[in-house]
Amino acid sequence: MRNLLLCLLLLAASAAHGQNPLPRLLRTDPGLAAVAQQAGEHRLQILYTQIRRDRQGRPHLRSYSYRLRPREYFYPASAIKLPAALLALEKLHDLRQTQPELRSDAPLRIGAAGWGQTPVERDTTSADGRASLAHYVHKMLLVSDNDAYNRLYEFVGPAGLQQGLRAHGLRRTVLRHRLSVGDQDSTARHTNPLALYTDTTLGRPLYLQPAAYFGGRWPRGPRRGRRIGRAYLQGGQRISGPLDFSDKNAATLADLQRSLQLVLLPETVPPARRLRLDSADRCLVLNSLYQLPRQSRFPRYPEAGYPDNYAKFLLAGGPAGPLPEGVRIYNKIGLAYGFLLDNAYIVNPTTGVEFLLSAVVYVNSNGVLNDDTYDYDSVGFPFLRRLGEVVYEHETRRRK
Repeated sequence: MRNLLLCLLLLAASAAHGQNPLPRLLRTDPGLAAVAQQAGEHRLQILYTQIRRDRQGRPHLRSYSYRLRPREYFYPASAIKLPAALLALEKLHDLRQTQPELRSDAPLRIGAAGWGQTPVERDTTSADGRASLAHYVHKMLLVSDNDAYNRLYEFVGPAGLQQGLRAHGLRRTVLRHRLSVGDQDSTARHTNPLALYTDTTLGRPLYLQPAAYFGGRWPRGPRRGRRIGRAYLQGGQRISGPLDFSDKNAATLADLQRSLQLVLLPETVPPARRLRLDSADRCLVLNSLYQLPRQSRFPRYPEAGYPDNYAKFLLAGGPAGPLPEGVRIYNKIGLAYGFLLDNAYIVNPTTGVEFLLSAVVYVNSNGVLNDDTYDYDSVGFPFLRRLGEVVYEHETRRRK
């Protein structure tokens, strides 16, 4: 009888260990319950992946989700900058096979060959006054610089971006336009000419890339829910009816988290899907995902405008303040049109806490887009901060 009772207890503990903790955490925590009770209205999606290390230090992943709907559209905003950075550095790696002198910090000059395109001769925020792929990756991942993303879009090109995304299993991610420049299909299909040089004198070009045009078929994002809101502003005019996101970038939460997995936990990815990155370029990405703005030398970011939690929504979002002691957050956020999301790897080396957490929430109670009246401060940031805290607390109690 005693043995039977012990077996039943062990089975119960095993079942509890395998249960999805997210529904209970969302239901029982007052800081999360209000949003969770209106999860459909908020287009809420969460993906939580536990990481267990074996005795050899190899990671093993187990994922749980809440309302994960790959066919329901959300605007990924700046969160898509991470896969763009990875594909830009991978393209450089492949070019280096025939041109070993190429480096990610090689001086870069960008021309203009069509309507709406802008050239780049210098970058006064860099150490040497020149633009480079490495400097753009750093700015883009550290403080979510939009122009930096646009320049990487021009380097890789629409065709290269789509091919690279598919090669690494990011099949539901669509990168089809630049950011914050009013890019339409007609202009997004064209990319600028550019050149990489040996040194800052811009003497001998190592690599020349002519202007290009992508004439292929644009991939499609999720088909459900791409018409959002009850009105939107355009050119100062209010237009009744939903805003159509059919021609905008798209991603799924699983794809975004996989992009973190590709660079942070490459050994958990099948060999054929792994990134081709040099160790220095991988370190560039990791440092830029983790670094705080005040720690950057080039560019300099004043702490008053860029506090430590500037782009750390999970666990630290909201009013300016420090990160939790001992915690490192490698992440990429997104914020636009009322969508708020964070895609994060959170680790505390001292306590052994280590997990991936990705979440998106839509906070636009008036239903009007482009009016800059969203519920980020009152609903979005408090929810993501508390979600990170609750999952972190759950991790500290979880048996490793």
